[in-house]
Amino acid sequence: MKRLLPWLIFILITAFLAIFVYSDRIFGTSGRGGDAAGMGGGPPGGFRRGDQAVSAETKPARLENVPVWLSGVGTVQAFNTATVRAQVSGRLIEVNYHEGQDVKAGDVLARIDPVLYQAAYDEAVAKKAQDEALLANARRDAARYSSLVGQNYSSQLETDAAKSKVQQYEAQVKQDQAAIDTARANLDYATIRAPIDGRTGIRQLDTGNLVTSGDSTGIVVITQLRPISVVFTLPESAVSDILDAQAKAALPLQAQAGGRVLGEGSVAVIDNQIDQTTGTVKIKGTFPNDENRLWPGQFVNVKLRLKTLENAVVVPSAAVQQGANGAFVYRVTPEKTASIVSVKVVQEGEKDAVIGEGIAAGDVVVTSGFSNLQDGSKLKLEGNEASGTAPAQNSGERKNGERRGKGADAAKPEGAARP
Repeated sequence: MKRLLPWLIFILITAFLAIFVYSDRIFGTSGRGGDAAGMGGGPPGGFRRGDQAVSAETKPARLENVPVWLSGVGTVQAFNTATVRAQVSGRLIEVNYHEGQDVKAGDVLARIDPVLYQAAYDEAVAKKAQDEALLANARRDAARYSSLVGQNYSSQLETDAAKSKVQQYEAQVKQDQAAIDTARANLDYATIRAPIDGRTGIRQLDTGNLVTSGDSTGIVVITQLRPISVVFTLPESAVSDILDAQAKAALPLQAQAGGRVLGEGSVAVIDNQIDQTTGTVKIKGTFPNDENRLWPGQFVNVKLRLKTLENAVVVPSAAVQQGANGAFVYRVTPEKTASIVSVKVVQEGEKDAVIGEGIAAGDVVVTSGFSNLQDGSKLKLEGNEASGTAPAQNSGERKNGERRGKGADAAKPEGAARP
């Protein structure tokens, strides 16, 4: 008997667990679970616990103007970038900028020792003065020979030689002027100025270093941050929709990182060809960047506003469920029961979803409590939703209209189904 006692205890425990697990099938009544199971709702087996009401939260469908966004990943690029290099050789005697300083075009950044270039300039000026004196004397000689040849006191050969010497000195004076211009340019190059407006980077050279015009590193790199550019990609299937929208008006952009909007701008240019290796097209946007939140080389999420859906039916995204036959929602009937309704989702974001077909504004849908819910279930409405349906409202254009996907799906018409 002692040997059988453990087995009897095991059998009793097993029987108790089986009764507990299958109590619904043993003691409960079967419900209309076939339809709910086909839509993906309700508990497995299509049974519910008698006529017990299911606690659920609800929200009414409403009308809103919903923007349609296309999302892509982009890189911030400086609007202009200039590597400042020396154009003449010499020793740096001054570095007049601070790292990270905002500079304007023409501001003095550094100076190279100008002694040699000043000497070359002075020499060129003196050489021109010397040749101008010789030119003046040659012109006087030519004038005398011209008067004497008419009186037969001078030969024509001497007169022609005097005129040729005048032309020779005139050419020499022009050459001297070119030498002066070159010397003045080299002297000016000894003062290094900012070529563009922007912000200086980390200093590459310090005072006392020798620089040459062939240095590849340069003295400093200047980047223009206001405005600034962002280059991002979108699928090729969206190109036609973007071009159509751009022909009507400028396309707004948003640059985001870490859930924060860093800047707003507009599309500047769409690349003239599609990258065949990735099937995407490059788009460049311009942002004012007044607060310097966008930085060159930064990765950002870019949203392009394609269009706005006027008076669209909007429900919370939590209300949309997926079943074997596609998307559906639980609509609350006047009798406070749940009714499964197939819907077509035009656009879905983190908070709200735009419905193209299936429900209308004012219909109340279930947003929570799906675990015990099925078609025909009685509902125990919680909170303010217990009063039943609510009238439709137009709250204007909402801000949370971002698609979960990317590409041409964002440009589908209002009645298009979500894949």
